[in-house]
This record gives sequence, structure tokens and C-alpha cells, in this order.
Amino acid sequence: MRLGVLDVGSNTIHLQVVDAHRGAQPVPATSHKTELHLTDYLDAGGAITIEGIQALTSIIKAAMAEATKFQTEEILTFATSAIRDATNGERVINHINENCGIELSVLSGEEEARFTFLAARRWFGWSSGDLLVIDIGGGSLELATGCDEEPALALSLPLGAGRLTHSFLKEDPFTNKSARDLEDYINEYLETPAAAFAEHKVDKVAGTSKTLRTLAKMSQDWLGDSDKHLTRDCLDEMVPKLLKMKAAERNELPGVSKTRAHQIVAGAMVARQTLHSIGVDEIQICPWALREGVILRRLDWLES
Repeated sequence: MRLGVLDVGSNTIHLQVVDAHRGAQPVPATSHKTELHLTDYLDAGGAITIEGIQALTSIIKAAMAEATKFQTEEILTFATSAIRDATNGERVINHINENCGIELSVLSGEEEARFTFLAARRWFGWSSGDLLVIDIGGGSLELATGCDEEPALALSLPLGAGRLTHSFLKEDPFTNKSARDLEDYINEYLETPAAAFAEHKVDKVAGTSKTLRTLAKMSQDWLGDSDKHLTRDCLDEMVPKLLKMKAAERNELPGVSKTRAHQIVAGAMVARQTLHSIGVDEIQICPWALREGVILRRLDWLES
């Protein structure tokens, strides 16, 4: 069947269409992605502005038209932390559903972590043993671990790269004080989850998301490492360099889109502090993440 998934995230609205059936690897048919940083459309009360709602609605309509053009038989739609945490999130969802003719729903943070864990488990297979999955999004950080397809522990924390950039990092280049404040905030937030994850055995650590893939590519270009993994030592070298850069310099970094260059610093800081807090030396980059997890779970439910 031709199956689509529409992911309304904190940084992008991404339609992914695949040809798939139960027991087979999904084969990409088309992908339609538009960047929209919803944290830029929050008012002082944490609500998505009218301008943001209008932009979001227009982008989703275009994505649905693309799905129709490719004769998509079924479309799974979901929104993540940006709408989940907005004070007017329910109103935004109702507006989109009424105007776009879809049934967009909001995933909980734990659901995000569980779907992403499933995708990484299927990608690396059972031979990977006890798996820890780290996903850094625009609005949240998801962590999940376990030895099965369902994680034994799954958490979502408000440590997304876009959210933290918006809340902490000031001026150009970012001030030392704002960087210290952000590092302290990340460490404090990670203290309790890190202790919980430390109780679980881990054989392989998987990293998903655009942020981690970008950091791995940067470590390859800067330090001659492989873009298939990301080490704690690399992050220790990269973060101070990134903090010294001006926005124009980050915009020129290879593999970093101009719209994400502003928040790559916070993403690198979250990655570094997460590895230090949990005691992880290296992440293996996984190309599958939340969207693939949603697709795989839907295929599991299909009748054989």
C-alpha cells in the first residue's frame, strides 16, 4: 500500500510517503518538507500566534495536496512538542483539522520516545542487544532504553534545540553567561533522568534526528571522524568552537542549513551534556526515527 505520514514538528512540517506492506522494508515514494520554526511564532503567553497558525495551515494544505498527487491511500498525521506545549494547542489542532480536512492529533512525549525506539530497534536489529535511543528535536529531547521493541523506560524532556535557543542564547556571538546558564539548566534537568537510565544495561546507543545527523557530519568535516557516529570527545571539542562563532559563520558550516544554524549550538550542548550525564562515549547514527516508527507500527497492525 502507499502510506503517508505527516509530521508537524517544532522545526518542520514533513510529509513522507512510502510503498510498504507488513513484513517488508518501507520504500520511499516521495518526501515533502517545509521548515517552519514554531518557537518563532509564540507570544509572551506561550500561544502560537495567528500568523503562525495561518502559516502552519497553508503548509499542511500544500503537503496534503502533494499526498493526493502521489495517490497516497492512507495518511497518518501527528503533531509533537511545539503544539503539545502551546497554551492554545487544542485550538490550533481544531483549526487545522477543520480547514485541512484531516484528523491531526498530538503525540505525547512518551509516545514520541516509544515510536522512535521502535524505528531504531528495527534498523539495528536484535543483535544490537540492549539499546539506548537519543533523539534531539526542536522542542524536546526523547530518551528510551530496553532490550525489546517496546522500551523499558521512555522519557521526554523539554530540552529541544529550538526551545532552548529561544529561551537562553542571547546576542551574536552568544554571551558566555547565556551559555553557562543554558549548560546549568540542561545539567539540572538531566540529573534525575540520567540516574534512572544508569540503572539499565546498554549495549548500543543510537542517535536519531536532524540535529544529531548534522553534528556527526560536522565532526567528520572538522575532526576527520565518521558521520556514522558521534563521540563525546568530538562534542567536547565542537561546543566551544560553535559558541565562539557568529551567526554568519555558523551559516557557512557544511551540512548545516541556514534556518537551523542558529539552534545547532543548543543542540550540540544538549548532546554533549546528555552523553556526559548518562556516561555514554559514542552514539551510532540511525537514519530512521519517529516517522518511520509510526509507519512501522501501522504496518504491524495490518492484517497479514
